[in-house]
Amino acid sequence: MITQKITPSRETKWLMPVVDILLALAAFMLAYYVRYSLQLIRPVFEQNTAPFDPYIPYMGVFAVWLYIVYNGSGLYRTVRGRAWIEEVYVILNGATNATLIIMALSFVLQPFVFSRLMLLYVAVITVILLSVTRIIQRLLRASLRARGVGIERVLIIGMDGVGQAVLRTVLARKDLGLVAVGYVDDDPSRGEADLGRVLGLGKIQNLAQIIQEKQVQMVIITLRWHEHDRIYQIVRECQIAGADVRVVPDIFQLNLKQVQIENLDGIPLLGTSPEPRLNVRERLLKRLIDVLIILIASPILLFLFGIIAIAIRIEGRGPIFYSAVRVGENGKLFKMIKFRSMIPDAEKYRKTLVETNELDPRHPKILNDPRITRVGNIIRKTSLDELPNLINVLRGQMSLVGPRPPTPDEVELYDEWHKQRLKTMPGITGLWQISGRSDVPFDEMCLLDIYYIENWSLGLDIQILLMTLPRVLLRQGAY
Repeated sequence: MITQKITPSRETKWLMPVVDILLALAAFMLAYYVRYSLQLIRPVFEQNTAPFDPYIPYMGVFAVWLYIVYNGSGLYRTVRGRAWIEEVYVILNGATNATLIIMALSFVLQPFVFSRLMLLYVAVITVILLSVTRIIQRLLRASLRARGVGIERVLIIGMDGVGQAVLRTVLARKDLGLVAVGYVDDDPSRGEADLGRVLGLGKIQNLAQIIQEKQVQMVIITLRWHEHDRIYQIVRECQIAGADVRVVPDIFQLNLKQVQIENLDGIPLLGTSPEPRLNVRERLLKRLIDVLIILIASPILLFLFGIIAIAIRIEGRGPIFYSAVRVGENGKLFKMIKFRSMIPDAEKYRKTLVETNELDPRHPKILNDPRITRVGNIIRKTSLDELPNLINVLRGQMSLVGPRPPTPDEVELYDEWHKQRLKTMPGITGLWQISGRSDVPFDEMCLLDIYYIENWSLGLDIQILLMTLPRVLLRQGAY
């Protein structure tokens, strides 16, 4: 993962502190209303009723203390790649801290009427308001970045294993606000070969010219530390050209998920695991989620199955379903089931069409394929032809989320690094589907699939599933 601090502009860096202070004041007023008007949890006896005025000084102290804690904890330093839950933890810690300070003040000052239950409401409401504000902030930032606002153009130096890891992250994490304009490498086999839509821009000696021509704003250096003299020279060259520079330390030549930190009587030890894979618990959890989603959606799915099957049968001769051999996890072969969307003898024309259209045989996607039927055209653009893949999911051959399974003849054309995408169970949807589906070139698809394997989490699966539906409805990259 790329984690990078961004310096906010002078015009906006004050905005979130002001918003937080205003929300903290609002939380105090809402808590007063909940305690004395709604009287939740415990009633307020008449002799304990208090006006809001005595609480105003405490409200001011609470808001100011929150600002001090949050500013000191780095909440207002925008950090690229920081998770929302990390911000919530800081917010919760600050609210708890400020609440304890107010309680301590009330103990010392002994006000005539003071509700400690109300302070609990203040803390809870503050955490909720500030956490929701962070979600809104992220959504607004993502919306602006989708329009090209706040995007930084990145050039990667070095395209060996760690360079590819950086590129995978940039491609997969649109929320980071980075777009890779290309990479340079002195090895011609890497520096002059494009990876999907990301350009190989040649050798490092052309750096200054590339920065100017491609309007590069950030350069990420992934060279080995033994080249420290050259790294220093590159840093100076980038600074003169007006580009920010980030250097990946040697330790990050390893994926962080492969590193375990141990302590040998005060001596830190770094251990490594062979490769990132789902453990038994994670596999069971992923399997459980797959089956539960299918069971919950089964009434709608059965209805769609029936409608599509009838439409295919009415259109003409041929089977309703189409099955073909695919390569699954660790190269295991299985028969993937789909609704038939092409003429019955479509497969015999495939090779000719791939050659005629000059397509990548490792991932051929034919625009306006003449073999597709009228019903097939509809169900392919809406991805309904893939619904029978759910049978493969129930059989344990596929998952809802994962790399799309290739054919054996496609795998025969893979380079060694492409085969990393076969290290997990294939899926119906995945990162490449929500990133453009058929419009995503093969190498770029592999980078996204490898990123998914290295960074799997239940949250990532849920995010992909939620983003799949609008992509399907908008028919982005489907043909």
